[in-house]
Amino acid sequence: MENMHFSGSCLCGSVRYELIGEPKRFYHCHCRRCRKASGTGHASNIMVKAESLRWLAGEALLKRYKVPEAERFFTHFCSECGSAMPRVVPELGMVVVPAGSLDHEIDISPQARIFWDSRSEWSCSGEEIPKFAEYPDAK
Repeated sequence: MENMHFSGSCLCGSVRYELIGEPKRFYHCHCRRCRKASGTGHASNIMVKAESLRWLAGEALLKRYKVPEAERFFTHFCSECGSAMPRVVPELGMVVVPAGSLDHEIDISPQARIFWDSRSEWSCSGEEIPKFAEYPDAK
């Protein structure tokens, strides 16, 4: 992967950031903590070097929740709308960027699904289910 410039924001737009750097990893993580933090079957996270992150607006609105028993797992979120925001993990020297917080599509794809054995049975089973562009007709 090569250096990329991408930007992101929270749902309400109060917190904005940019990243300039080489994405090191892009994973769908199925661990219990990522599922709880995202409220979904997995978290989609991009990792870049810590120095790649620059806050453009709303940094003072960020809140952090550290899981007490975790060595380094914590969440970073907008205190106004609750959106997950990038978090610097000093032990790794990386920023973990929730891919859903990016403002535009990026030209990289997930490299792997991690903690697959921890996934919920209803999540990402590999079986095909119907796809809809929007809500299906509820007739």
